[in-house]
Amino acid sequence: MGFGGISIWQLLIVLAIIVLLFGTKKLRGIGSDLGSAIKGFRNSVKDDETNKEEPEQLNKPSEREQTDTEKTKEREKN
Repeated sequence: MGFGGISIWQLLIVLAIIVLLFGTKKLRGIGSDLGSAIKGFRNSVKDDETNKEEPEQLNKPSEREQTDTEKTKEREKN
């Protein structure tokens, strides 16, 4: 017996029917799309964890913001 009373032979028959219905190319495409979606999810979770560890960097102004403020100060002087 397999999962929940389904034997391995029944699972193989269902798998064969799915391959016949969709074809191997479409199943391969679905698999690669699913894999890239999982990879993107993992990367976003990693990015979120690194952002939580380094909150100081979020509060610091970037170089562009610093130059913009310097330019505004120069304009106000003139």
